[in-house]
This record gives sequence, structure tokens and C-alpha cells, in this order.
Amino acid sequence: MRAAFSFLTAFGGSRTPSRSTFVWFPLVGVVIGLVVGSAWWVASRWWAPSLAGAIALVVDLAVTGLLHVDGLADAGDGLIAPLTRERRLEVMTDPSVGAFGVISVVAVLLVRWGALASSRPAPLVVAGLWCAARTVMVLISEVLAYARPGGLVSSFLSTQGGARRAVWASMSLGGVGAIWLVASGGLRGVEALCGELVAMAAVATLSWRRIGGYTGDVLGASGVVGETVGLVVWALR
Repeated sequence: MRAAFSFLTAFGGSRTPSRSTFVWFPLVGVVIGLVVGSAWWVASRWWAPSLAGAIALVVDLAVTGLLHVDGLADAGDGLIAPLTRERRLEVMTDPSVGAFGVISVVAVLLVRWGALASSRPAPLVVAGLWCAARTVMVLISEVLAYARPGGLVSSFLSTQGGARRAVWASMSLGGVGAIWLVASGGLRGVEALCGELVAMAAVATLSWRRIGGYTGDVLGASGVVGETVGLVVWALR
């Protein structure tokens, strides 16, 4: 569990991830979501919705250590620009960020802030969306091929049968937990979850078509995009 917190957040110290680390992704998602959602709720009691939304956004970036936003930037450069498959993978390993990556991050963060600023705070719904995002990240790693052998995600990909069964059991619990949490927001919460799942599937499909599978950057990008679309649906009038 500590390895999962270390990998997905700015806390927990340095730990080497393994296949069992995936088991804890849904739980870590719940914790991050509760922290972000609670910050949003508390801030809304003190400040205007626009500032409360900005505070929630900053808290999310701080807690996750910009991990997923960094993945979004790299995925934006690698998946959107018109490149060959080989060049896409090269671009996604380049530490510098290009125009496509910058625009992707700016656009997503602006929409994310707008959704937070224009809807009522709902800590449990946020926890459900964040849980679902990390659960689906694991699912993507199970159904798509890893497109960058030797990359960061390689340490997660043990083929031991027991470990794989534990991962699938964790995904099942994560799915049930996400549904239960978003249901606290009524039908709109469930709709937000559905929007998130569609968005993450779209990112995964684009990655599969462009590079033949996924990378760690794609997992991060899918989570950020999915959460953002979920928040946008939640903000519908």
C-alpha cells in the first residue's frame, strides 16, 4: 500500500512498485479524492466558488505531485501531433514539453477549474471519480499491450497468477466503491461517472491506435481527462 501512495502521490517516500502495487490504486484514488473534495468543500465556506475551485485544483496538483499532469503533457505531444509511431514514443520520453503538450495541459486545467468553480462541492462524488480513474488505469494496463518495454510501468507487470487475481479483485472492489460514492450525488453523480469512463476509454483507444498500446504517460493522461469530463458532467445545470 505504501508503494502505491508513494507512486501516485507526493507522499510515502521512495518505494519500488510491483504488481501488487496496482491492488491499492483504487484505495489511493479514494483518499486523494476525499482530500481534494474536502478542500473544495471547506474552501467554498470561506471564499467565492471561483477561488474555492482554484484551491481544490491546486490541492489536487500538490497531492499528486503533478504526476498525472506530466503524463498529460507527454501524451499530448506524443499522441496528438502528426508523427510516426516510433517518433511518438521518442517524443513521449523527451523531458521537454512541446506545443501540443502545453495546450493539452492548459485546456484541461482551465476546463477542470471551470467545472469546479461552477458546481456545488461534493467530496464523496470527487472521491468516487478519483477512485474510478485509478481503477480504470489498472484496467487499461490489463487489456492493452505495454508499448514501451523497459519503461516505468514494467515493474508493475508481473505475470504471476496470484498477483493478477488480486489485481482483478481490487478492480472489482474499486468499481463497486466508485459507484457507491458517486451515487451520493444522485443520478447526476452516476452520469458523471459514465462520462469519466467514456473519456478514459477514448484516450485509451487513441493510444492503442497511435502507438499500439499504452504507456505510463497514457495512464496519467487518461485519468486526468476522465476526472475532468466527470467534473464537467457534474457541473451540468
